Amino acid sequence: MNLPDDLSRLLPGQRLQRGVSRALRQFDFVCVEELVPTPGLRVDVMALGPKGEIWIIECKSSRADFRADQKWQGYLEWCDRFFWAVDGDFPIDLLPAESGVMLADAYDAEIIRMSPDTPLAAARRKVMVQKFARHAASRLQAFRDPGVAGLIV
Repeated sequence: MNLPDDLSRLLPGQRLQRGVSRALRQFDFVCVEELVPTPGLRVDVMALGPKGEIWIIECKSSRADFRADQKWQGYLEWCDRFFWAVDGDFPIDLLPAESGVMLADAYDAEIIRMSPDTPLAAARRKVMVQKFARHAASRLQAFRDPGVAGLIV
């Protein structure tokens, strides 16, 4: 039995994460949410492309949410491209011009400003692809066996 999507349980930022992840599939990217590239940082969406490219997308649901983010520049060294994802009511002129922008909702997203390409060094890329894979595998294992989540160190 198929149940309809219940998006009411999602917070505004989670709706943006969902739309971004859905949209990037059309470009053959796969995404994980809430990945920690290094202690003290947690990205909203990390996307891995078909050629190994790594994008980070930070979802901001309001002006206050954006202004409270003091860590975003720390994400730049962990990706090839960095984007903000916001909804249609967000004042885009607040976002730094040197970053990409996506307009998103819970169902889709559109890139309205492409981020500059700043390729990662090979060693950093390898570390990030491994983190991505382990994060995705841990999420899948916890989904299939919720009791294992407490065993993960």
